[in-house]
Amino acid sequence: MGVYVDGFNLYYGLRQLSGRRDLWLDLAGLARELLRDGQSLEVVRYFTTIVRGDRQAAARQRVYLAAVQSQGVDVVLGRFQERRNRCHSCGLSWRSYEEKKTDVAIASAMVADTALDRVDMVMLISADTDLCGAVETIRTIDDGRGTKTRVVSVFPPGKGANELRRCSDAWFPLGQAMVRKCQFPDTLTGPGGDVYRRPAYWN
Repeated sequence: MGVYVDGFNLYYGLRQLSGRRDLWLDLAGLARELLRDGQSLEVVRYFTTIVRGDRQAAARQRVYLAAVQSQGVDVVLGRFQERRNRCHSCGLSWRSYEEKKTDVAIASAMVADTALDRVDMVMLISADTDLCGAVETIRTIDDGRGTKTRVVSVFPPGKGANELRRCSDAWFPLGQAMVRKCQFPDTLTGPGGDVYRRPAYWN
């Protein structure tokens, strides 16, 4: 099985669930917990973008990404595109940033891993309906044993998507108990001896 995590979709679900309490999430551990008997975990890919406009938040995010990478998670980075906004009433202008290409990267990775026979089942952690097309494509790909590849959608806390429910083989919500079970220890030592500490701001 391959597990594909929509980082920002999951982040906002966790924030809605418990503020910053559960952000120190062990993605590889979560993926293993979601496996059923007889299933094996081939790859965990985490798709996100480094935040813009807040250096401290970006630093915390980089610590987290290093921690999950130390556990074998493949981190795939997108980018933010700057946008200029203007109020039509008062003329005030400001900058904002829009995440770009993450859903395309998730879709491409899922389809490629399936088509190249790296995985025989896909678990998607997201509630983004932009991924429905990729899910439908994956379900047409023969898994090499005469059956079609199955896709299970896992909805982050507080999120859901009827279109993803309809186009997936199965779906379920990611519950608080599972999220709490799969937290890193406050201080994590990676296989190479590097140490990663939960950001104090997340306490």
